[in-house]
Amino acid sequence: MPSTPPQLDFSHKPALLNECLEFLGLVPGSVVVDGTVGGGGHASAILDRTAPTGLLIGLDRDSAALRAASSRLESFGDRVTLIQESFRNLDHALSEIGIEQVDAVLLDLGVSSFQLDEPSRGFRFAAETAESVPLDMRMDPDSGVPASQLLRTATPEELEKWFRDYADLPGARKLARAIVEARRVAPLRTAGDLLAVIRQAGIGGGRKHNPATLVFQALRIATNDELGALGDGIEHAIEVLRAGGRLVVLSYHSGEDRLVKNRIRDAVRGCVCPPRLPVCACGGQVRLEQLTRKPVVASAAEIRDNPRARSAKLRAAERVVSERTPDREGLQ
Repeated sequence: MPSTPPQLDFSHKPALLNECLEFLGLVPGSVVVDGTVGGGGHASAILDRTAPTGLLIGLDRDSAALRAASSRLESFGDRVTLIQESFRNLDHALSEIGIEQVDAVLLDLGVSSFQLDEPSRGFRFAAETAESVPLDMRMDPDSGVPASQLLRTATPEELEKWFRDYADLPGARKLARAIVEARRVAPLRTAGDLLAVIRQAGIGGGRKHNPATLVFQALRIATNDELGALGDGIEHAIEVLRAGGRLVVLSYHSGEDRLVKNRIRDAVRGCVCPPRLPVCACGGQVRLEQLTRKPVVASAAEIRDNPRARSAKLRAAERVVSERTPDREGLQ
């Protein structure tokens, strides 16, 4: 009789948990969207804070994450609704369950500890197992195309852009050309295949950190269109927040944080016209008030307890409804 497969461990310590709870502005009865519910770490704390009648709508692209969240949050009963969906479509997800506005939205970006540690997902590499790790990297293994297919079809210009824009990789052009040359001989199917190309191209020689970490990060972002999803998700989050509702975003690398900062800035200013224009011509409206002028980061004590929090940056804003003309001062 076959043995029962082990339960996947999707647990991890949520980063900046107390700070998230405070900036979300939670009270009993709040309706909250956790756009990246993962194993339910932030979600369970949100449900405790909004008891006894608060509601949580948890979204995730990963079915394994939703199974783990369902188990962890089972005791909260019908206060929880879990949906397999990207947060870039959170407006549609809410519409499907009859919710028009919410009190808070949390987006905790990046990948979970389980996704990183599960070899079959292909999010990370280890030299001793690299030859057997597929280059997949999809957040939802049942949709989209894996990283290996992107490596077969991307142009040299696309590859260079991914490595440069998504990971600030020195030698981005050189590696892009090396990948194109290597795939003419054989497809890159495993982490080992890609590591060999990185070594042969001489990328990051002498650097303290393994350059492959940046390469894998860039491919993961490209595979899942993470920055495109983030831009859409922030826009739709603003749309569904009631006046006074809060948006909190946790990012883990510079490209994410830069996008979050810029989107919040634009919604605070209400104007996206070129700075050279003397008056606003876009018809934009002020939609957010910024709560964090600089990103909130983890304390030294939290980093010791949870090393994943080291790179976390929290930005928060509050929804406002304004009919005033955007202020052009300070846009230079």
